[in-house]
Parts: sequence; C-alpha cells; structure tokens
Amino acid sequence: MNSSVDINPRASGTLSEDTRGVIVTKDLCRAYGDKVVLRNVNLSIRDSEIFGLLGPDGAGKTTLMQVMAAILDPTEGTCTVMNHDSVKDAYWINSHIGYMFQGFALYDKLSIEENMKFSADIRGLPKDLFESRQERLLKMAGLYKFLSRPAGNLSGGMRKKLSLCTNLIHEPRLLLLDELSLGVDPASRKELWDMLHESRDDGVTVVISTPYMDEAEHCDRLAFLHEGEVIAVDSPSNLHTRCAGHVYELSTDDRGAAHNALVAHKDALSIRHLAESVHFQLLTENFIAADLEAELKKNNGVIKAMEPSLDDAYTMLSGGEKSTAYAERPPKIHLPERLPEGGRILTEGLTIRFGDFVANDHVSLDIPPGEVFGFLGANGAGKTTFIRTLCGLQPITEGNAWIGGVSVRDEHRRLSDHIGYMSQRFSLHPDLTVAENLSFFGGIYGLSRSDRKKAIEWAVSVTDLGDVKDNLVADMSGALSQRLALACAIMHEPAVVFLDEPTSGVSPAARYKFWQLIQTLAEVGTTIFVTTHYMEEANYCHRLGMMHQGRLIGVGQADQLISDLPPEIEAETIEDMFLAYIKIEDARLEAEQAS
Repeated sequence: MNSSVDINPRASGTLSEDTRGVIVTKDLCRAYGDKVVLRNVNLSIRDSEIFGLLGPDGAGKTTLMQVMAAILDPTEGTCTVMNHDSVKDAYWINSHIGYMFQGFALYDKLSIEENMKFSADIRGLPKDLFESRQERLLKMAGLYKFLSRPAGNLSGGMRKKLSLCTNLIHEPRLLLLDELSLGVDPASRKELWDMLHESRDDGVTVVISTPYMDEAEHCDRLAFLHEGEVIAVDSPSNLHTRCAGHVYELSTDDRGAAHNALVAHKDALSIRHLAESVHFQLLTENFIAADLEAELKKNNGVIKAMEPSLDDAYTMLSGGEKSTAYAERPPKIHLPERLPEGGRILTEGLTIRFGDFVANDHVSLDIPPGEVFGFLGANGAGKTTFIRTLCGLQPITEGNAWIGGVSVRDEHRRLSDHIGYMSQRFSLHPDLTVAENLSFFGGIYGLSRSDRKKAIEWAVSVTDLGDVKDNLVADMSGALSQRLALACAIMHEPAVVFLDEPTSGVSPAARYKFWQLIQTLAEVGTTIFVTTHYMEEANYCHRLGMMHQGRLIGVGQADQLISDLPPEIEAETIEDMFLAYIKIEDARLEAEQAS
C-alpha cells in the first residue's frame, strides 16, 4: 500500500468541540504586538484527568498556561475555567486553582513547614484543616521528616515536591503545572508523578506542560503544540497509532551515505541517528519506494519496521523537518599537540571529598576514544563533581584520572585546549554576535587566524547558524543559543566533549540534528560524555554509566544492563532499569549499615 499520511491537523477531526470541560478555550488567540503566540486554540479539558501540553520551547505552552490561570487575557477568543470567564472572573479563578510556574515561588529562608503554613494562610485555610492536610501531603512527598529544614537547603527534586504540596494545600479542583519536572532526575520525577496520579484519583484535574516525550506517556490525554497552534489532541496510545507503519530502523556500515539518500528522497520525513542505527520516518504508510530501499540496503543495510514513539508522532503531525546533508567532518587545524591516547577517559579509584562528605567514591571508568558515553544519576549523585574533576576544576582527593593519557592530577593545564564543555547555562556573551562569540572562543583555544577562520566556517555550517552569524546572542532564541554553545565547544577539535543536559526544551527535529552531529564527531574519534535526565537520549549513547550517592553502580550497554538485573525485576525501559539499579544499591547500603 502506498498512501501518504495526512499531516493537516484540522483534517484529523481530533480537536474537541465539548464545551462542558473544567477548562474550555474557544478560538483562543494571544499576541504580543505583531507576534502571535497562540492561534485559534480550541480545547476542552475534562474533570479528573491529567492533560498534557507537549511541545518544544517557544511552542506556546507557558502562555497558554498563564491564560488558563487568568494571569494573561486572550487577545481574541475566550477561556472558561470551571464555568468562570478568565477575564471577568480572574480573581475567583486565581483563588480556586493551584498554579505552579517554572520558577516555583518558595521562600528559601523559611522551613518546609513555614512554606506550607504561608501558602495555607494566604488562602485562608483553618488551622485544623491545615495540620491534617500538611501531614498527608508531606508524607506523600516523603518530606514530613524534614519539617524544619530550610527550603534553600533542599535538592531540586525536593523543592519541586514541596512546591507541589504548597499548591495542593487548599485542595484545588484544578492544578496547573508548567514544566514541573524540568531538570529533575528520574527518581524524583517518578515520585512527582505518583503524587499527580494520587491527586487525580482524588478528583483533581491536572494540566501539565512538558518538553519530555517519555514523561508525556503518563498523561490521560495530550495536546501537541507547534508554533502556537494545537495540532492534535488525543490519548498517548492513539497518537502512537497515527504514525504506525511510517517508522523504520536501519543498521548500516555507512550511516552518512544512508543519511544523504534519505535527505534526497521525497518520501523521507525525519532522520534520527542513534548509537548503533539510523531511525527514520516516511510519508508513505507500510511502503518503502524501491529506489530508496535499494540505496538503504547498500553497505550491508538492514531495514526493520519499528513501533512509533511520541517523538515520532509529534514530528509527523508537526509536518516534520527534512534534515540537511550529513554533517561534514571537522577541518584539519594545526593544534600545538595531539594527546597520546586521543580522547580516552580513564579513572582509577577517583575520590573527591568535601570535608566529611564524599562526592565521588572510588569511581573507576575506562571510556575509549570515539565513544558516546551517557552518565545518568539523580540530582546530587556526583555527576557534576566528576565532570569538574575531569576538566581540572576540582582537586582530586584520592586516585587519579587521565584524559588522552595525560594525568588530570599532575598536568590539568595541558588538557584545557583538548576539552570542550557545553553546560546547561551557556557561557556566551550576549552583547556579541554569533561570529564574534566564536572568534572569542577561538582565541581562548589559541587557534591561529587561518585556523580560526576554518574552524568558525565549519562550526557555523554544521550547527546551521549561517543565517544568524551576524545576530546578537541577546536577540536569539534558546534553541539557537544552544546550537551556538555547541559550536563554541567543538570548534577547536577537542579530544573530549562534555555535554550537560544538551537538548533540554528543543524540538524533536532540532534534537535529531544535534545528535547527528554528535555521532559524526564520534566517528572521527571524539569522545562524547553526556549527562542527561532525559532517558530517551540514552538511546544515542554507546554505553551508560549510573551514579548513585557518589558511587558508580553500573556500566554497560543499555540492553546488557537490563539483562543483568535479577530475573524477578521487570525493566522494559531505560528509566525502569535506572530506578531498579538505584533500588538494589539502596538495599545493599541499608544491609551494610545494619551489619
């Protein structure tokens, strides 16, 4: 069968016409001057459901949340919340809902109990109700035993759980959560979702925005937002079904040739480069054109149909984005020296202490050149300390580490020109243009004028920044700034690149391009060390390492780590596997302390 998928959202018939929901928007638009942020949004959110708003940064999720919370007025159309108009009855809505925005307002100098009491007092909650509700909520969140601890001393996950509790203290019928688990580790994320499911079962309607596709699977229904428009509303399972028969995986000896064959073909919709294969979508259903199939089967190519993910569904329903040609390899620039062992990372018994606190506890790793290595761990597990140590920014207490055969303990200054680092908070200069930022970093790396020119041209090309190279960074979107941060981290051909949460908040298409470039760098021997809370990104890594309380509790390929679990533990996903290893380690530590 050769039929093309209909990617026109208005033809799909899925946008609800129900006007009896807890939240109903009708032809809702919101603009800031000439910039339209929301366009003709029609939604009906039902009683006692978890409803997800899914889309990348800039899709309109936060603006829609603020309209639903009666903080922003619609430019056109209407929004009704629990039968109250969001413009006329804004005060009533504000006092009867829970709204947790991305900055979540906690008072750092107040204790957990004081934050809860303040939230109850401003809502006029009687003392007897407050005490019973506080105990129930904080026990559900695992925070009750820390009542006197200041909020400023809590981990990121604990702060999110406390903020959620403060928004539930008055038992609202509606809870609005803007990117609740952004930057939260998988263990804390699971605890947050357990709280949401319990709240839903108690009759609360939950609306949650998220950039995490795997997290969206927990919602009862989802709305896909793309450039301010709702392009689909359905259950996660039905959204999967919509792109069944369009998704394939290719194993090949030449992923570059396969990539370019897909780019050139009219049926290709998206291309994603995983650690060991190429994942692609076609416009045609259950059909691969003979000419494309012949090209893909060259170089020992093997094609396999795949079950679609929400990533695939979003990409297809948003119209996809044809990738550019396979990223070109770095130019040969004249480095003062090459490291004797390339990008190899080796640690032996690496231990870092801060007083009595052990941040890294005898960590031993061996990562060969050209490997994409994923580093997983809860907040506070020791991941950042480990990276800072490898970058020569943190003194080693015990053991040692080597990059490319050079001792981090003894010769860390020698390594600075051989490392690229892309942090969550990009170290860019907002008052400089893209080209000026790259030139500045090229100077720091000690590149000659001719090498700097070649390096900038290559970095701009592979990160698709050519159209904005003369733009000020201050005027760029988060996604563009992210690409520039990567360009600055790789322009000098480092032996090792460290990436900290590299694709948080970007669209699937942008993420696919990002990882295609990462795989190209790995092919030429660059070692890629990635920390992430986004479990789907583990599929792009050759091997994974898992940290817990400063210890390395597992290293290997994802499939092998899953198969190594005890037979009584079922782990279907990487997140399941990660949580299982943490549970096993916690049990081991508990037994060790008891003996």
